[in-house]
This record gives sequence, structure tokens and C-alpha cells, in this order.
Amino acid sequence: MSRYPYEPLDFTNLVTYPLADRKSKVSVADLARPLRENSSLREFFERLPNILAVRDLKAVATAVRTAREQGKAVIAGMGGHVIKCGLAPVLIDLMQRGFITAFALNGSGTVHDFEIALVGSTSEDVDATLGSGAFGGAEETGRLINQGIRAAAADGIGGGEGISRELLKLEPPFADRSLLCMSYQNRVPVTVHVAVGTDITHIHPGADGPSIGAASYHDFRLFCSVVKGLNEGGVYLNFGSAVILPEVFLKAVTTLRNLGHELEQFTTVNFDFMQHYRPLTNVVRRPVAGGLGKGYALTGHHELMIPLLAAAILEGVS
Repeated sequence: MSRYPYEPLDFTNLVTYPLADRKSKVSVADLARPLRENSSLREFFERLPNILAVRDLKAVATAVRTAREQGKAVIAGMGGHVIKCGLAPVLIDLMQRGFITAFALNGSGTVHDFEIALVGSTSEDVDATLGSGAFGGAEETGRLINQGIRAAAADGIGGGEGISRELLKLEPPFADRSLLCMSYQNRVPVTVHVAVGTDITHIHPGADGPSIGAASYHDFRLFCSVVKGLNEGGVYLNFGSAVILPEVFLKAVTTLRNLGHELEQFTTVNFDFMQHYRPLTNVVRRPVAGGLGKGYALTGHHELMIPLLAAAILEGVS
């Protein structure tokens, strides 16, 4: 005999219904199909399950293709990790095919891209150098990037353009693998958005605070102008920036609407191996809230997800 003052609920009269009458989210038509030997890339996509992230990835690829067809902006904002993962050549190819119309980087993105172009390698072993105080002390990186920023401020242009211009003057041996170099040569805007003290270039003797501020502020205003092109069909892709670029994007969105520019019916996407608060809020949800567009969050490692997206775009997957 139980000591509790309750009796188990009687389910005898619970109402049921035929399984066949129920609306279900998954059917056999959505299930994955095993690949065959020597399957093509298109067949690979066709045989994926038509469920959740696969469906979203296809929708994003379709949105990017549609944006290009309609002459709308497709902006890729990214953190430095994307460059360190070796993905600049994939993004350069999309840019040259017209699928990306502008890039926005944080400061570390310029550091890694600059080093790849100049010497063919990047990504310092922080644990090995921090203890001695040597971390961030690469002479050419600090001197030349700051030189480009000072020249940009003096000439009234943004840091992205100034750093790219400075880099190309050096005739770097790996320019074809550099997002900065190839975008500059193709007249595709690259804006750079920095928080002072976050990048190794800020601890070099050549760093100049007023120039850094002026160049980054110019690029924010330029970025706002680029974001106007998202209206009615554009796509904003946030690749791996957890804080800076989601904040910059949100401020660009409100600035444009404050100034009376229409910004609606566009697509926003956050790609990252872990979904964070700010990208989900400032990229995926807030800018398109109230029926002003569609936001997606796709989770996975950049070195897998960005090539998959590129392949889906190029293969016409929908």
C-alpha cells in the first residue's frame, strides 16, 4: 500500500486516433539514400536526408544564387579562424564567380590573410610564445599592416582597402590565396572592423590609435552602404564571428532604417561550430524579425561547412 495521498491517473478513456491520419514531419520521401560507388557531387546532395540542417543549407544556397541572379548583395562577414582554416581560396572563387559581393573582417582576419599572402603561413603557437612575451611580435605583420592603416587614414579610405593596397605593393608570392589581394584586384569591398587591443598589430611600435580609429570608422560607414544592397533579396553570411561582426551588422541595420532606407526581405545566416548568443540574436533573429526576412543557423566546423555551402551553390542544389 502506497503512503502517498495520490492514485495513478486512469488512462482508460484517453482518446487516440489512426496513425495514418496524423500529420508527421518526416516521411520516407525525406530519408537519406546510400551513395553509390563513383557518385557525383550533385548526387551526394540529392541523397542527403531532406531534413533540418540539410534543408536549411539548400535554402541558403538557393538564396545566394537568387541574389546573384537579381543583382543583390551577398556579404560574407567572418572572423580570423575562417582564414586560418584555409578557406580563403573557396571564398575567393565564390567572389570571382559573382556569388559574394563584399567581405567584412575583424582585425585578426587581416593578420592571418596578410601573413598567408606574404610568407605562405600563419597561426602563431601562442602557448609557446606567450610566456616569454614574444607572442604577437612578428615584425613584418605589425609594421606593414599599421603602415597600410596609417596610409588609409591619411588618404581618407578604409582599413580594408588600405591594408590590401599596402600588401599588393609588396608583390606577395601567395597573392592568389589572399582574400585581401584578390578582392582588391576585383574591386570587391573588404571592410575591417576592429576593437582596439584585440589584435597583435595593436601592440607594435607602428600602431597609431587615431589612424586605426579613422580607418575602422570609415569602413563601418562603407559597410552600411554595402548593407543597403541586401534589401529585397540579399544575403548576409556570418562565418565564425561571435561578437564583433554581429554587433557591427546590427548597428548597420538600425542605422539604415533610421536614415529611411528600406531593408527587408533578405536572408541572414550564422555559420559556426558552436552557436553563440550574439550571432543568433543580432544576425539570425533581430534584423529579420516581424516578417522582414528569414534567418538560419547552421552548426559545424568551417573547414567542412563552408566548402559544403560553396558546393551546394555551384551545383545548383535546392
